[in-house]
Amino acid sequence: MSDPSPAVGGETPSRPRGSLRTAVVWEVLKDALDRRAKAAGTEALDVLDTGGGTGNFAVPVARLGHRVTVVDPSPNALFALERRAAEAGVAARVRGVQGDIHGLFEVVGRGSFDAVLCHGVLEYVDDPAEGVRNAVDALRPEGELSLLAAGLGGAVLARALAGHFTEARQALTDPAGRWGAGDPVPRRFDAEQLTELVTAAGLRVGAVHGVRVFADLVPGGLVDTQPGALDALLKLEAAAAELPAFHSVASQLHVLGEKRR
Repeated sequence: MSDPSPAVGGETPSRPRGSLRTAVVWEVLKDALDRRAKAAGTEALDVLDTGGGTGNFAVPVARLGHRVTVVDPSPNALFALERRAAEAGVAARVRGVQGDIHGLFEVVGRGSFDAVLCHGVLEYVDDPAEGVRNAVDALRPEGELSLLAAGLGGAVLARALAGHFTEARQALTDPAGRWGAGDPVPRRFDAEQLTELVTAAGLRVGAVHGVRVFADLVPGGLVDTQPGALDALLKLEAAAAELPAFHSVASQLHVLGEKRR
């Protein structure tokens, strides 16, 4: 398998925004795919990316040599995905299908995938538990689920540091974790809620990571102008990602689950 750029979507460490937003998830996902491929005795896995949009993760996964099916409700996103895959030279390994996670088995088969990516989906669906169950049902035995969702604590912290204290308190007490009517995110989660969704669907939780613990709070000018700041911040994010103490303030939470045989 060839190794893609170290961050998804064609981003590299010389492009701060992309690498800071995706580095932790990408490294965890890449390692999980490598382990699954070795266990299965193959170099090419079947990977499903639900809500995969324009291919931020799908294209780099395909560059590893895997076959990726992207299910997304947006025709425009799927068109951009096709173009992006062609430009990356992986068009033969990327397939886009219009649909969503609630109607997943209208467009893909149950138990057909070695890994399922469910990134940025649960925030927007009517029934997150059903969404996770469908993602799990798409897995083969011992398959891996990569689940990424908006974190409640990160939103509260961000609103407070911006001086919006009432909105921060609203997000903290709102059942969906929203800070007000203008909040573009319909729902947020804490680590316990996400792990409960994963275990209730029958998976073993392999790891939980906090994503963008510091990146969204650090002034962009500092990262862009200070020599070595980006690399140091990336290392700090990686070091904090696995520590439960920082999960409660992360902008996003990533859960890796394994389907039992």
